[in-house]
Amino acid sequence: MKYISTRGGSEPVASAVAIKTGLAPDGGLFVPGSLPEIGLIEAAAAATQGYRELAGEILSSFLSDYSGAELRVVIEKAYGGNFDTPEIAPVHLTGEKMGFLELWHGPTCAFKDLALQALPHLLKAAVTKTGDRSEIVILVATSGDTGKAALEGFRDLPGTRVIVFFPDQGVSEIQERQMTTQEGENTSVVAVEGDFDKAQAGVKRLFADKELKTAMHRQGMAFSSANSINWGRLVPQIIYYFWAWFKGKENGLFPADEGFNIVVPTGNFGNILAAYYGKRMGLPVHRLVCASNKNNVLADFINTGFYDRRRQLYRTISPSMDILVSSNLERLLFELVDRDPAAVSGFMGRLQEEGCYQLGGQAHTRLQEDFWGGFANEEETMATIGDVYREYGYLIDPHTAVGVKVCRDYRRETGDHRPAIIAATASPFKFTRSVVQAVMGEESCRGKDDFALLEVLSEFTGEEIPAALRGLQERPVRHRLKTPPEGMKEVTRQILGLN
Repeated sequence: MKYISTRGGSEPVASAVAIKTGLAPDGGLFVPGSLPEIGLIEAAAAATQGYRELAGEILSSFLSDYSGAELRVVIEKAYGGNFDTPEIAPVHLTGEKMGFLELWHGPTCAFKDLALQALPHLLKAAVTKTGDRSEIVILVATSGDTGKAALEGFRDLPGTRVIVFFPDQGVSEIQERQMTTQEGENTSVVAVEGDFDKAQAGVKRLFADKELKTAMHRQGMAFSSANSINWGRLVPQIIYYFWAWFKGKENGLFPADEGFNIVVPTGNFGNILAAYYGKRMGLPVHRLVCASNKNNVLADFINTGFYDRRRQLYRTISPSMDILVSSNLERLLFELVDRDPAAVSGFMGRLQEEGCYQLGGQAHTRLQEDFWGGFANEEETMATIGDVYREYGYLIDPHTAVGVKVCRDYRRETGDHRPAIIAATASPFKFTRSVVQAVMGEESCRGKDDFALLEVLSEFTGEEIPAALRGLQERPVRHRLKTPPEGMKEVTRQILGLN
């Protein structure tokens, strides 16, 4: 299978080249030349054997230039003993015909692990397959969870370095400590003054900087990405939606001939895009429900067809969704306009120059056929965390709570009460202050930092603190670099030792 750019200015390439490069040379995103169809009988047969077998079925359909032996190595390393359950991504049933797809059982307690435990090994194989001897420098902009997952996935992987930029004051205390205490000789972490969009825009500028890339080439280095702009980051996410369908069938959530809905709290659009690809490949999904927080640029876009980033960015209790420029939306636009790269380039040009663009009538109709958008404010998010715990004894984090609230709104407004899979994107223990306040009351938080609240939440609920978070406050801080957005290039040169 060959991969093409959403902007049409690059030649088709093999999947190994797309994964190694990350961003297409013309600034677009790589997409498969065509989407494979996965037979549900074949998918179910693989899933019956376990998550790793299903992963092999999905990945081999997209990564045809990887041998079966190469993919087996990737899958064994990605989904071995580094998850705290052999199911990898369990589906937890509550009431209301809801199944929570728990994507937080990996080493950093967030959904990014499902992809970022695989990407380093896909990338390492890609470098070998293409005969490239360059040291690969992974650039990452993170709104909270991608950074730690990338650092952990690439830690001490030969032939790679990873540099993570996160927004100063834009992540939770626990998320920041996870990153700044990261071990590994090839890891660097930098706080960027401002919000995630500034960090993400800065990383994109680094990718496009010809002078910087020339200097790196002289030193035997080349950039790649671990953000979901990299196809190798996105394709493993498709696996768990097929897994959720299989587990939902297995445990009786889905009646025999009824489709289901998938609800995804998302800011950068990659996680719900993976569900969209799953639907295009044959999953019996009726509607994809896109759940936004107070930064509801995606919900507005789905409802109106008008994308407008010219608004205030709010810092919320669901920080991984505090995003106004959703990079992966470009891949969906490509599909909505019949894969017309000129149209996509026009949208992206207007977004860059004017901060907005309008999707045409037919394309917007197609968007609404597959997607429904809604959002939750801070008060609604907190109320939902408390409500779900009191009603079902089930603990959810703020991002997942946004999904529950929007799922309920969707059902009330449309009358569609099909069973729903809700992407539970992070452990509630990563966001202790909000969760403790929601289930125990504000007084339980007074005088305690987020690390002390880990114990408070564990004692109250009887649930164990995830191993990755225990003792986090006692680990030494190893990364203290900080820069304004305009200083990101110089910091990168300093880290890489470029002349």
